[in-house]
Amino acid sequence: MDAPVTPPNAEALLKRLEWTVIRRLDGLLQGDYRTLWRGAGLDLADLREYQHFDDVRHIDWNVTARLQTPYVRQFTEDRELAAWFLVDLSASVDFGSSEQSKRSVAREFTGVLARLLTRHGNRVGALLYGTEVDTVIPARGGRLHVLNLLQRMAQRPAESAAGATQLRDLLIAAQRIVKRRGTVFVISDFISTPGWETALAQLATRHEVTAVRLFDPLEMELPDLGLVTMRDAETGEQLVVDTHDSGFRKRFAAAAEKREAHLLEALARAGVDTLELATDDDLMDAILRFADLRKQRSRLANWSGKPQRAGVPAHLTSWSGAAT
Repeated sequence: MDAPVTPPNAEALLKRLEWTVIRRLDGLLQGDYRTLWRGAGLDLADLREYQHFDDVRHIDWNVTARLQTPYVRQFTEDRELAAWFLVDLSASVDFGSSEQSKRSVAREFTGVLARLLTRHGNRVGALLYGTEVDTVIPARGGRLHVLNLLQRMAQRPAESAAGATQLRDLLIAAQRIVKRRGTVFVISDFISTPGWETALAQLATRHEVTAVRLFDPLEMELPDLGLVTMRDAETGEQLVVDTHDSGFRKRFAAAAEKREAHLLEALARAGVDTLELATDDDLMDAILRFADLRKQRSRLANWSGKPQRAGVPAHLTSWSGAAT
């Protein structure tokens, strides 16, 4: 039996991310991107006539009906943003075909974004899910808080097979715990029993939600490796397959593409933006895609009503949603 791998020290991990990713982003996330880190005010300040590119969600329908002219609510700006990371750390996220697993990608993405947010005076919190929502980290600011979040994620042992993931439980817990409107990142591979879609849509009615979908290229297409023992990380079931069989590889790819299409359609119906993050992805590119996603929300989603996507796999570029 292999010796357990000691999780990387949070300080060393964050220092590496600060040097390799955050310092490089400092010169890029300027200008219009500065407003990405501000919150949305909740206190009503005034009413004014609707203008092109205004957010249709701010229309006051009562005033509009009385005056027969569209009017929108204006709110007092709240410069502080509260961001929450809902992190799925179930058994399936331990998979990775190259140097990184989906779990390590989730941790690094969370670390970079949490540090960027706290450097701008914002607060971040997290809900961690293994077989249940077992950890709630309250929203706070500062580098030490980010270190604590990373350490809590790194110290968790890999989940043993204990049945299928119930992502719905994580989303319902977030509805109960995250009371004030904010930004929510759902970081998961979305390998779960059905039923999470409604909970995600309900969460999106109150918060600005981005689904950070983790995946590994090997989950989309199998190479010719001969006889391979495949194990379901969620249930522990094992199956020997012949990957040398071209027919099997084609059926696997077709099933993966169908599952992918259903997932992306479900995310679109829930009304959330989607950032796709592969285990072989460049993290800085992923953060820039996220920044562009937020900019597009203010420019495009206001009039189209369509959720946005970033990081679309090449074989799905024909999907009807907006791609960056």
